[in-house]
Order: sequence, then C-alpha cells, then structure tokens
Amino acid sequence: MKAYFKILRPDEAFIMAMPVVIMAIVGHTFNVSVLLASILVFFMAGAGNVINDVFDYEIDAVNKPDRPIPSGKISLRNARIYAAVLYSIAILLGVIISCLIRNFIFLAIIIASAVIIYAYSRYFKAMPLIGNIVVGVMIGLCFVVGGFILLCDMGDRTVFKVSVYIGLLAAVANVARELVKDMEDVHGDQLGGARTFPVLYGKKISAVIAMILLVAAVAVCILLYTSGLFNIAYFVIIIIPVALCLYPAISFFASKFEPDEATCAKDALFLKIAMAVSLLAIIIGSINF
Repeated sequence: MKAYFKILRPDEAFIMAMPVVIMAIVGHTFNVSVLLASILVFFMAGAGNVINDVFDYEIDAVNKPDRPIPSGKISLRNARIYAAVLYSIAILLGVIISCLIRNFIFLAIIIASAVIIYAYSRYFKAMPLIGNIVVGVMIGLCFVVGGFILLCDMGDRTVFKVSVYIGLLAAVANVARELVKDMEDVHGDQLGGARTFPVLYGKKISAVIAMILLVAAVAVCILLYTSGLFNIAYFVIIIIPVALCLYPAISFFASKFEPDEATCAKDALFLKIAMAVSLLAIIIGSINF
C-alpha cells in the first residue's frame, strides 16, 4: 500500500488542491462543496502523477529505478487500473458537486481537465513550451474551480473574477519560471539531447518571452488590489513578489537577453519565492481586521 500512496506524490497533489481552499478564504466561505472540490483536485492530481509515471516507465527505469513502477512494486497494468480508479473518483465527486451547486458546467470542466491531464502525459509533455503552458493552465484552473463554486453557491461574481485573475497569475508565473529553469539547464540539456524550448530556439527568445510573462504577472498582482477584496496588508506584502519578478526581467534586459546559468539559477529561486509570497499576500490580504 505504501507504494500506491507514494506514486500519488501526495505532497504535489496537496499543493494542487490548496488553490481551492485559498479561494474559499478569499470569499470567506468554506462549505461542503469547497471541501469536496479540494478532495477532487487531490485525486485528479494524483491520477495525473500515476499516469505520468506509466508513460515515463522506460525513462524512470534508467533515471529513477526506485520509483514504484520500475522497482516492480506496482505493475504497469495495476498502475493503469489505479489511475482509472482515481480519475473515476474525481469525476464522481464532480457529479456530486455539480448537483450540490446545481451547475453541470462544473462537471464538464472536470471531465475536460481529466482529458487534458492524460493528454499532457501522452503528448504535450514532450512539446517544448506547450507542455509548460498546459501545466500552467491546469495550475491556474485550480483557482478558477474554487471561484466557480463560490459563484454558483453564493452568487459571488467578484470572487469568481478574482479567481480568474489569480489563476492567470499562477499560470503566467509558472510558465515563466519553467522557461528560466530550462535556460539554466540548457547546456546539460544540449548534451543530453533534451528538446526544451531554449535548446531548440535559443536563450534570447526564451528570455524575451520570460520577461514579457513576468511583466504581465506584475500587472496582475497590481490589478488584484483594485478588486476591493484585499486589505492593505496585501498591498504591502505583494511588493516583495513584484520586486522578485521585476529583478529577473531587468537582469534579462541588462544581459541583452543572454543570461548565464548562474543568473538563471538565481532568478528561478527568486520566482519560486515570489510565487509562495504571492499566495501568502492573498491569504493575509483576505483577512478582515
């Protein structure tokens, strides 16, 4: 049973479920629908991790032989069945939530997400930049799911609108960070034959895209404050991630969009911190003092 728990990557699945809870905090509403939705996202993310390991079986057999499938603790057949069960639980929860909120668009979103997550492991993961965009969109969608439930349950259009903005922020920031990480690893990826976006199209265009995305992320951070849902604490705290996002953008410009590996490594760390502090700003900024 330990292997079946491990292959879920519960820490990652838990992180994916947190945006639903965060939107409940923003909307000052936590009910059965929100609880079930967070569990749904956990199972959906877990299913995605399992099916990803199924498709990466041959690669993991070389690079990560201790993982449940290549180590023989879980067979490929059982892993596929396990993924199907997890997907089924998530969709069943989608049906229940759709009945509770009286809106079956929610179920359609969940089914479409399941298809996209499967397609990511099967097709999109190997596509430069496209794979990163798909991951970013799915992370952003977790926030929108929370906002959509509050829209249907409470009629709260403002929270739903903010959930779209936060989802956009999460998607843009994630894609930017993945690009920066790929730029950091470009030399090793070239030697290893990896087909990342910077390897195929160069650092310059990758840095330009990353800079544009970071400036967009900063704009969304500022736009969120105008929603009226956040207190002054949000404005104070968000200054930190804004600065952490602008620093890489400025460094790219200063290096004429040819940053070295050390710069990219530092920038990737800054962006990771920026994403965490942004969520903290949203949570604290939602508290009614």
